Amino acid sequence: MTAKIAIQGIKGSFHHQVVKEYFSENVDIDECLSFEELVDSLLAGKSDQAVMAIENSIAGPIIPNYALIDKNNLHIIGEHYLSIHQNLMALKGQKIEDIKEVHSHPMALLQCMDFLKQYPNIKLVEDKDTAETARRIQEKQLTGIAAIGSKVASEMYDLEIIAPEIQTIKNNMTRFVIIKKQNSFLPESEINRASIKFELDHKRGSLAAVLNVMSDCKLNLTKIQSLPKIETPWKYSFFVDVTFENYEDYSKAKSLLNIMAEYFKVLGEYKNTKPLAQS
Repeated sequence: MTAKIAIQGIKGSFHHQVVKEYFSENVDIDECLSFEELVDSLLAGKSDQAVMAIENSIAGPIIPNYALIDKNNLHIIGEHYLSIHQNLMALKGQKIEDIKEVHSHPMALLQCMDFLKQYPNIKLVEDKDTAETARRIQEKQLTGIAAIGSKVASEMYDLEIIAPEIQTIKNNMTRFVIIKKQNSFLPESEINRASIKFELDHKRGSLAAVLNVMSDCKLNLTKIQSLPKIETPWKYSFFVDVTFENYEDYSKAKSLLNIMAEYFKVLGEYKNTKPLAQS
């Protein structure tokens, strides 16, 4: 039976590219125009797994996506890093001087801001998805409008790249996570990364004490981000990613944090695939 994978965006998007690289077998794609729709696809059983962007080396973490995973009790079972190459594309025969508007996902616009600032007369328009914008330009034959996206999108929707590699930082990577409704149980020997969430009592030194425990248990803190609890003013949840060499060290830390924190939850335990060049 062919697995069905939900992605944010359509075929030709960076999420689609991750599916092609991460899953060795042929899979069906469920195209979702928002991350909320992607989560709904999983919860309703329309898809078996989903690919979700979680952070970018330039723009930082996508915190609402951590919150979506947490709120819907989904599980992170893997990760994939994708080198992002952004290109400005439009209908064939057009030049940069012909472009009046650039439509793209807010993250893509942010990643290319230095290039776009060179053309102050071009209006920047936020859109839901890079590849969907490219497809719309071709379907509606929109002149004077360009999209930002991958080379695959330009080829798939027959657009011409009028400015290649326009991302501000050439070494631009996005980290994607693979999520499911059910946890995927890896052997402990293969698990060396975890995503966790905890809430602490609002008193001096509480966060420092937790960080000390992580350090004492030989955990490498790769990311920490706070998110205010809307229902409880001045109270925060912390989303944390850690890596480790020995699962027993992590297991010890997990037991201690479960005691120290007012609330503790594991969002996922999986294999770290961060490229060595990005360490």
